[in-house]
Amino acid sequence: MDRVQLVLLGLPILLFCSDVVTLFAPLPPPAPQPDHQQLPAPDAFQPDDPSASDATIQEPQVDGRGSGTTVELKFCASCSYRGTAMTMKRMLETSFPGIHVVLENYPPPFPKRTLSKAVPLLQVGAMATLMAGDQIFPRFGMVPPPWYYSLRANRFGTMATIWLFGNFAQSFLQSSGAFEVYCNGQLVFSKLSGQRFPSELELRDLIGQRLPDSQFGENLENV
Repeated sequence: MDRVQLVLLGLPILLFCSDVVTLFAPLPPPAPQPDHQQLPAPDAFQPDDPSASDATIQEPQVDGRGSGTTVELKFCASCSYRGTAMTMKRMLETSFPGIHVVLENYPPPFPKRTLSKAVPLLQVGAMATLMAGDQIFPRFGMVPPPWYYSLRANRFGTMATIWLFGNFAQSFLQSSGAFEVYCNGQLVFSKLSGQRFPSELELRDLIGQRLPDSQFGENLENV
């Protein structure tokens, strides 16, 4: 076995093992939440401080018009939709100060998720059959078929093809193609239904009309 064959054999195996480790690796622990204990400001008004008798009492800040509203952007992470979701998030936070925008992955249906988990196992089985088919087929009382010898004659190219097609199938099964927008738990836009992305102006209008005690819609009519 020369160096070229070792590279052709080792590269798919290395990438395949990396995919398996990534697929079954546990999720990282959530980041610790910072302690929001408020400390008194150095210039804060102290009632027992005689030197602060003439201090000006500051008015409390009023929350923005988006305060109390939660928007969930559920998108297909494996479809490279994160950039669009981040753009929409920044637009909403700029248009409605105080709004809470959450980005989440929209998983594919359960059958597709189950099949995507089975793809690495099928890849391992196919490669093992290709490498040790002479011992596997007789154990089941079968004679190796002619196509087995044809594939084994070019085993390195066959293994690379199994790895490439397996990764393509896994990527397809893990994608949902979704970009769903929820406002306070209510669906306001669905890419799965409309087969398109919302424009920034359209999404701002849809969210603005659902803000509690908001004059956003009336302001748009008066413009």
